[in-house]
Amino acid sequence: MRKIVSNFFITLDGVVEAPHEWHFPYFDDAMGQLVGDGMASQTTFLLGRKLYDEWSRYWTTEGADDPFSGHINTIDKIVLTHRPIEGELWNNTSVLGGPDAADPAAELRALKQQGGGDIGMSGCATTVRWLLANGLLDELHLLVHPLAVGKGQRLFSDSGTVALRLLSSNTLPSGVLHLIYAPAAE
Repeated sequence: MRKIVSNFFITLDGVVEAPHEWHFPYFDDAMGQLVGDGMASQTTFLLGRKLYDEWSRYWTTEGADDPFSGHINTIDKIVLTHRPIEGELWNNTSVLGGPDAADPAAELRALKQQGGGDIGMSGCATTVRWLLANGLLDELHLLVHPLAVGKGQRLFSDSGTVALRLLSSNTLPSGVLHLIYAPAAE
């Protein structure tokens, strides 16, 4: 069975928004190895609509010599949205949801039953909260940066109580914590 694995750069105060403003001073070889290992285990990438709109405009213009561009432009992508996507889809993209969708959660459950590598995702707190609420998220990988930014969207803002269990923890040389969680058993 495939796993849905979510990855976040996150601050001590839970902010996941705009990591480009605070993340890069902490990116080192150790973090690069973790990110690369995660990318290597993925055969599909799940995006929320906002992230799809941003990334499909940006990453399609980047050359294949950028490791992430080469990965995200060739991997299968699934967009979870309630609105139709206008225009041509980013290559290897399918859409779950939309006005005529029966049950996106059931479609994702069926996809998890198929063979293949992990279904990765990152950057969308709303989508992670939806996956957790529907019992679909298998692992939450957090790279907790040793700073608080004081503003921005938080991973669990207004989400109620979310019980998780720690699967592993590791401290990188930069002081960033790599934490892997799974939903707690009910």
